[in-house]
Amino acid sequence: MEILENICEYYDELFPIADGQRDFFTEEAATYGKPVKLLGVNCGTGLFEHQLATSGESVTAIESEQPLLESANRRRRTQLMTLNFFKMTTLEMGRFLGKGFFNIAYILNNRLLFISDDVLLEKFFYDIRQLLSDKGKFILSIPNFEKYPENSFDLPQRQSIRARLESSVECEPNGERWLVQDLETGNGRIIPVTDAKINIITRNKIAELAKKSGFSKAEYYSDFKKSAFDKKSDTLVAVIS
Repeated sequence: MEILENICEYYDELFPIADGQRDFFTEEAATYGKPVKLLGVNCGTGLFEHQLATSGESVTAIESEQPLLESANRRRRTQLMTLNFFKMTTLEMGRFLGKGFFNIAYILNNRLLFISDDVLLEKFFYDIRQLLSDKGKFILSIPNFEKYPENSFDLPQRQSIRARLESSVECEPNGERWLVQDLETGNGRIIPVTDAKINIITRNKIAELAKKSGFSKAEYYSDFKKSAFDKKSDTLVAVIS
């Protein structure tokens, strides 16, 4: 995945903390002793990680895109918080992070889709399971692909006062799917953001990967308010344990 440096200015506006997201994580973390140890994968600019840490949680976050990582590290203004950001890919995390250490791992803002190779996606789920404690949970948020046709389609637009992010999924003749994203700024400038192969991930695929990796169950919601999953909803939120 390639993210242009220009989108960093607008990242928090286009990918804000979702309604109910903090309460969702608080509820999921309630069964663990304080401080809860969380792992944020592909954390972006670290907005949510900073909020978790200021609430007293122990947060480790990794990000592979240097401009986003630099923004995340600028947020870490005090040593009183247990908050650490590392430049690391999903391929490297199983080697460098502590096995069985984390209570909750998560990947949000559709970043899971960019693990486009099925073998690497299976490895990612396996590594997550190894990094989690015995009763650990893995939380992910992705588009609900069950509502879309099998060919090309547009994803919901993300918009703030200053910018708009247009996203579309294009189907190649060989069956590959590519995510194309363009950013339109307030002055009308169009900036290409992403043109990358992605993995179309559904509930069935999640269930298969979870089982292979040693997880025992998965729960699905339409949003972070834990609304019952609806095939017509824009988002799929999964809690895998």
